[in-house]
Amino acid sequence: MKTTIDAAELLARLRARANPANVAGMARYGINTRNALGVPMPFMRALAKQTLRDHATAAALWESGVHEARILATLIEEPVRVTSRQMDRWARDFDSWDVCDQACANLFRYLPCAFAKAAEWARAKPEFVRRAGFSLMAGLVVKAKTAPDTDFEAFLPLIVESSTDPRNMVKKAVNWALRAIGKRNPALQRKAIRTAESIYRIDSPSARWIASDALRELRAASRTAPSRSRL
Repeated sequence: MKTTIDAAELLARLRARANPANVAGMARYGINTRNALGVPMPFMRALAKQTLRDHATAAALWESGVHEARILATLIEEPVRVTSRQMDRWARDFDSWDVCDQACANLFRYLPCAFAKAAEWARAKPEFVRRAGFSLMAGLVVKAKTAPDTDFEAFLPLIVESSTDPRNMVKKAVNWALRAIGKRNPALQRKAIRTAESIYRIDSPSARWIASDALRELRAASRTAPSRSRL
């Protein structure tokens, strides 16, 4: 049964599970381990299931600056209480790809302004804010099941626009968004392939990597997709 657990108690439970060996492993995956405890993700999800969602508790966890506390905040925040201003504030605090992606997957993609934020952040200058834009696009492919194709087609020019960004955490997210959109349905798959082909022609190492990787996956999926029988 869920109950209210305050931020101080949640932080104490996280610190009790601190594991320096896990912190070293996180660093090997490119995670910023400053203020990290090395708490496994399954433990954080289990902890979130024990506590009621609470806006004030989530805010206190986020303000602690503790890596795992911020991820936990994305799991227990009340979506109806999240404003556009809070989304921007949290996004500016992103300093690691995992916190960025967890916030998008656990919280931001469920909010009414998710599509607008994805487009806005895709043109942001800070590395992790821009990554959040494309991470959010990829998450919406899965979450927004009833959204029309046009909502995702609108993301494709933004993907082209950011395909020359050489920053590793951005180009990987751009590639991720492109592949995700292409896997949503056959019509978007064709559009994503054409987009990737146009990106490949751009004179940029980042663009060529994004396009080559996406085309490899999307063309393979296209070849293996079952053909529709004719009436």
